[in-house]
Amino acid sequence: MIQIEKLKTDIRMKDLPSAERPRERLLKYGAEALSDAELLAVVLGTGTKGMNIVTVCQHVFRDLSLKKLSRSTASELMKIPGIGQSKACQIISVFELSRRLETYSDEPKRKISEPDDIFRYIYPKMREEKQEKIIVLCLDTKNQIISDVTVFVGGLDISIVQPREIFKAALLESAASIVLIHNHPSGDPEPSREDIIITNRIIDSGKLLGIHVWDHLIIGDGCYVSLREKDYI
Repeated sequence: MIQIEKLKTDIRMKDLPSAERPRERLLKYGAEALSDAELLAVVLGTGTKGMNIVTVCQHVFRDLSLKKLSRSTASELMKIPGIGQSKACQIISVFELSRRLETYSDEPKRKISEPDDIFRYIYPKMREEKQEKIIVLCLDTKNQIISDVTVFVGGLDISIVQPREIFKAALLESAASIVLIHNHPSGDPEPSREDIIITNRIIDSGKLLGIHVWDHLIIGDGCYVSLREKDYI
C-alpha cells in the first residue's frame, strides 16, 4: 500500500498505474486483496481538489480504526480532510448495511431458543454503542421475533425505568413475551443490584398484563450476561 508521506496528493487516479488503482486491483485480485483504505476508496469513488480518493481514505484510517469508523457520526467524519457530507453519508450507509446483513435471515421470522440466539441477533446493533440503551425484543407465541424497539437511549439510570414504557411496544405488537436488553458501555456485562430489582419489577408488571418476560440480557464488549441463565428469572 502506498504510504501517505510518499504519495503526491495531486496525482489523479487516472494518472496512477492501473496496478495501483483500487478498482482495477479489486477486479483482478478480488476484494480480499485490498487494504481497508483501498476498499473505502472503491466505495467513495472520487477524491477532492488536490487529493485523490486513495489519499483521502488513508487520512480516514490514519485518524480512525475500522471499529471506530463503523460508529462515527456524520459530523465526526466531516472533520477528516476530503470527507464532506455526501461521503460521510456513504460511509455510514455502508456500515449500516453491514450491520443489517449480520442479523438478516431468510426465514420469515427468527426464532429464539436460548439466550445466545438473542445475543447473536442484537449484538451487531449494539456493538460499540457509546450510549446506554434499552431495547425490547417482542416475541410471538412461538418465540419468533416480531420486532425490536429501542425505548431508552443515553444517560440511563435503569432503576428509574418505568414498566409502562417497556410494555408499550409489546402491547402495540400484541407480543406474547418480551426480552429486555440493555448495554453496559463500560464493556462489563455483570448485572448490578438495580438491574436485578428492575427486572423483577418488570416481571411482576408483565404478569398483570399477561406478557411473559423471557429474559433480560446485559450486553458487554463481545459478551453478555443472561439473567435467565443466572436464575434471576
